[in-house]
Amino acid sequence: MAFRKLGIGEPILKAIEEAKFEKPSEIQEKAIPLTLEGKDVIAGSATGSGKTLAFGVSIIQNCVKGKGIQSLVLTPTRELAEQIRKELNKFSKHNPLNIISIYGGVSINPQIDALPHSDVVIGTPGRILDHLERRTLDLSQVNILVLDEADRMLDMGFIDDVKRIITQCKKQRQTLLFSATMAPEITDIAQRFMNDPAEVSVESYVDPSKLHQEYFGVSDNQKFSLLVHLLKGEHAGLIMVFCNTQHNTDFVARNLQKLGIDATATHGGFSQAKRNQALEKFNGLKVSVLVCTDVAARGLDIKGVSHVYNYDIPKESKQYIHRIGRTARAGEKGKAINILSQRDHDNFSRILRDFDVNIEKREIPDDIERVQIKWKPEGRGRRGGFGGQRRSNSSGRRGGFGGRRSNSEGRGRSGGSGSRGGFGGQRRSGSSGSREDSGSRGGFGGQRRSGGSGSRGGAGRSNSGSRESSGSGTFGPKKSTGNTRRGGFGSAGSRR
Repeated sequence: MAFRKLGIGEPILKAIEEAKFEKPSEIQEKAIPLTLEGKDVIAGSATGSGKTLAFGVSIIQNCVKGKGIQSLVLTPTRELAEQIRKELNKFSKHNPLNIISIYGGVSINPQIDALPHSDVVIGTPGRILDHLERRTLDLSQVNILVLDEADRMLDMGFIDDVKRIITQCKKQRQTLLFSATMAPEITDIAQRFMNDPAEVSVESYVDPSKLHQEYFGVSDNQKFSLLVHLLKGEHAGLIMVFCNTQHNTDFVARNLQKLGIDATATHGGFSQAKRNQALEKFNGLKVSVLVCTDVAARGLDIKGVSHVYNYDIPKESKQYIHRIGRTARAGEKGKAINILSQRDHDNFSRILRDFDVNIEKREIPDDIERVQIKWKPEGRGRRGGFGGQRRSNSSGRRGGFGGRRSNSEGRGRSGGSGSRGGFGGQRRSGSSGSREDSGSRGGFGGQRRSGGSGSRGGAGRSNSGSRESSGSGTFGPKKSTGNTRRGGFGSAGSRR
């Protein structure tokens, strides 16, 4: 067995064999020997490359059941935390450990009950900090710290939180950092918190020669009709349709369903149970189309995706690369289709400028039929023509300086029906934002309003699940979890 040469112990080898893994991936072959030697490792690798096993072997092989929390894995999203937990449980079945995942969007109480018995914790930064402040999580005995999707955590605004959490782990430890890209802030973490790390890089898991990219230029009132036409004309495998906002995600998914297309949606405004259910349906082939925001673009290992549609072109050009990286994997062919209406052209031009990509222009088919919109969201927003979408989740008006914004899952922006005040104004958290896909951040001197029972000013956090980065500091005494209202830094609402 090729894995045996990497120094992996028999219990894990048996689990790998039962999982029908025949040979290690490139990242596993390069990283596992280094991690088993106890070295710090910086690994550049994309989703789907097998990196969970690359760091999981060291965790499983070196942790001892019942000796407290010996390993911590930080991830940007709840879905990725759950995926890693399941994978580690699978590979540790013959060397069982108590492995738990902790994140926001669910009750904190079962997590508090489980933590004293845990050996390995996988979690999102906001909820990890919640537990540290409540004194329900002790990281002083962590021997192995893993930062997974470090660049994604940076994109979502968690980098200061990550630094604070690292300072709570013991200094003599092994640190493993996995990131698809190496921004200066990620390099800074490596320099400050890692000990002479070995660097590992691998070839892209996506085969560019097997990925065909194309785009259509359409008017606003043709956008949805073209998507339906293309979906009905393709005899494809699994299809992912990416939207920039929760509003558009719901609009597209509901109307596809009304037209008899097997589609489901997932975004940060859904409960964790609903998000899990959507992914299980898609992975289980119960639906063929997953309409989603960028919450699903990174970290999750979704196999068999043949087509990626960008119904909205992402505002950040690197998100385009993450999206299309969902297809043309492991030697399979893939196709990325971009549907550009007027508001997408600036974002699309930015992608062409920032990346060397070959995207073929396609003409709109002559036989395209206009589709009647059968599902419209409630509210007074205006719709962008026949087959288009409404722009706002509230009154449909966009204010000037300090006015309302449409819902978005962009960095630091509130989702759902959230609005944003001007300089020093108020900002309300909606159903989704980029911090754990659920929160938002106030402006300079702004005030956050939570959807929960407690609120606070200053650098405080919302009870609804999101938080602001607050720099470093020590964690104070255990705090009340009741309906409190306080200013300053240290109250104990639960975060994502």
